[in-house]
Amino acid sequence: MDVAISTNVWMLHMATSKIPPPPAATCLISSFSREKPSLVSKASCFSTAAAGRSMKTEPSPNQYSAISSSDQNLSRRSGNYQPTMWDFEYIQSIHNDYAGDKYMKHFNELKEEMKKIIMAEGLEELEKLELIDNLQRLGVSYHFRDEIMQILSSINQHSTSADSLYATALKFRLLREHVFHISQDIFNNFKDENDNLKQSICNDTKGLLQLYEASFLATETETTLNYATRFTTTHLKNYVDNHCGDEENLMVALVQHALELPRHWMMPRLETEWYLSIYERMSSSNPLLLELAKLDFNIVQAAHQKDLRILSSLDEMEILTDAVERWDIKAMEQLPDYMKICYLALFNSTNEMAYDILKEKGINVLPYFTRQWADLCKAYLQEARWYYKGYKPTLEEYIDNAWISIATPLILVHAFFFVTNPITKEALESLNKYPDIIRRCAIINRFLDDLGTSSEELKRGDVSKSIQCFMNEKGVSEEEAKEGIRILIKETWELMNKDQMEELLFSETFIGIALNFSRASHCMYQHGDGHGIQNSHIINRISKLLFEPITIL
Repeated sequence: MDVAISTNVWMLHMATSKIPPPPAATCLISSFSREKPSLVSKASCFSTAAAGRSMKTEPSPNQYSAISSSDQNLSRRSGNYQPTMWDFEYIQSIHNDYAGDKYMKHFNELKEEMKKIIMAEGLEELEKLELIDNLQRLGVSYHFRDEIMQILSSINQHSTSADSLYATALKFRLLREHVFHISQDIFNNFKDENDNLKQSICNDTKGLLQLYEASFLATETETTLNYATRFTTTHLKNYVDNHCGDEENLMVALVQHALELPRHWMMPRLETEWYLSIYERMSSSNPLLLELAKLDFNIVQAAHQKDLRILSSLDEMEILTDAVERWDIKAMEQLPDYMKICYLALFNSTNEMAYDILKEKGINVLPYFTRQWADLCKAYLQEARWYYKGYKPTLEEYIDNAWISIATPLILVHAFFFVTNPITKEALESLNKYPDIIRRCAIINRFLDDLGTSSEELKRGDVSKSIQCFMNEKGVSEEEAKEGIRILIKETWELMNKDQMEELLFSETFIGIALNFSRASHCMYQHGDGHGIQNSHIINRISKLLFEPITIL
């Protein structure tokens, strides 16, 4: 249980923290083809979970038998996780010069100068779009939200069709990212008489790259954008192959990076750390913006460091689940000693959070919190029962339970109450039914987790994951099953893109947290099990985000 929760908390924290510079340095928990219909029948395997069917929390009698809590001979499974390399003493000893007030005066001066540049008269539309794009990619756009929305609103109302593919795709992506309703028909000028993208754009690498990035904001019905993903991926891969070894070519670096993971799926802060070194080498870079972005990165990193410093057997799981469902301090007495500490910590911390929200917002959120913990424990218990009985769930059964056991709903519900103000009755009613934005995020996180961790988890002794369920159900190889899961991830992203455009009950901040949570999952599991194995990729990413300031000359 602690693995799923700790991993999710770290990813949510790192993906969604919008930390203004100190003194207010507080972190808020605030190329896939569809041409293999034999592998996937339009996500039938998880349609019930994504569409809103309630989770099955009780197994059917013919699947499992009751397991006596008095049986003391049951073997206790061990996760056999590697010890953490992040030493407590090391974290406590970290000193960061950017944590104090020393750099704040200069930072605020730079921010005011940047605001003048953003709102300057005489900028062409494309110049404004490129500036906004760089502000976002360099991680400082949150300082200029009002100015950016003012510019994009004007462009949305008064803009005419752009001549170049690059400008058209950039405008489309930025407007859609900011939830302006813009149609895929904007790309009709670049299609031939057969409704396919023109071959004449194949050598426009800059335009293809922007179209590739824009295509990942598609919804499930936007065939032009879905086709554009495949079209641009093919030609961008050819471009990289033809320029292999050209390490000084910035366009090659940009294309390679995009093909690894599109920006819409990338964890924003990691993107900033990478792009800073690219932007610095660009002849068109703005020195003021570059300095501002470096300083902001280091100040935010210092705030994260401050936060870091503050920071069973089946029968016992049955008892713990019962205790959590009852939410009664007296229930602790029936728990084994090692579980009492866990339960008491959960009980006290949850009640404390509920108290703080009641005091600040006048809403009793304890029933929402306790329900989340009870649902999570029941989902874990379901998986434990499957394991001990040797039961192999169908893919649909697995997902119907696993989108809860990934712990994403629990964390997003907690985040909702901390970042939402005011909290409406309609939002609360929707939250209690698990709205689509939470379900989609959880399903993406579960699939990504399984792609990255299932092999190692099976070795440690765990229930079949979505990969194995897919293999058993479809009669395909492991690689084919993984490709099928990747297709489902893309399809679920398309549904979540639609949710972002249509969701009216939840704030832009909360929806952003859900999107960034899935982006963080992509980064955590992009190169395998980024939590349990601590591979070099994740160690490098964590080090750059949390412990290595950007050099400012």
